[in-house]
Amino acid sequence: MMNMDWQLLSSEYLFKDQWLTARVDRCLTPSGKIVEPYYVLEYNNWVNAVALTADGQAIMVRQYRQGIGKTLLEIPGGTMDAGETSPLLAMQRELLEETGYRFEEMISLGTIAPNPASSNNITHMFLATGGVKVQEQELDPTEELEVVVMPLAELQQLVLDNKIVQSLHTTCIFYALLHLGKLGVK
Repeated sequence: MMNMDWQLLSSEYLFKDQWLTARVDRCLTPSGKIVEPYYVLEYNNWVNAVALTADGQAIMVRQYRQGIGKTLLEIPGGTMDAGETSPLLAMQRELLEETGYRFEEMISLGTIAPNPASSNNITHMFLATGGVKVQEQELDPTEELEVVVMPLAELQQLVLDNKIVQSLHTTCIFYALLHLGKLGVK
């Protein structure tokens, strides 16, 4: 296999914040080409989960997304906090905070890269089963989430009808449906 990795020659931070860091890199390709400027956005890693109640209902959240200016139906998830090293523990925390549910089993569905061309982070996907509500939501000061519980078949149809537009969430839903045997592969 041909080595296609670029060599990082220099890197300069343009902006650093809790939620976003932007840098500009200067790179050398294996064929000797200099690529500059190359912009990279740094984010903490993310977690998300298809969360199912003890009776198999899907737990969703509705929230406003400023990036596209719409309120969306999504699966629970969020950012791994600074210092959090366990995606599983981060996901359990996010589920409890956003939904108030605790889960009997957490199954890893793998990791994906949200945008590997320009972002450095990954998303850890889970299937959470056996959910029982144990508390009220504990939302961050800027979060406003509505919990929506629906039959899994309804969630499946929403995805098939392209009604779940958050691509990282749709990917997790497809992996969960495949794991559950609810997605026929043709």
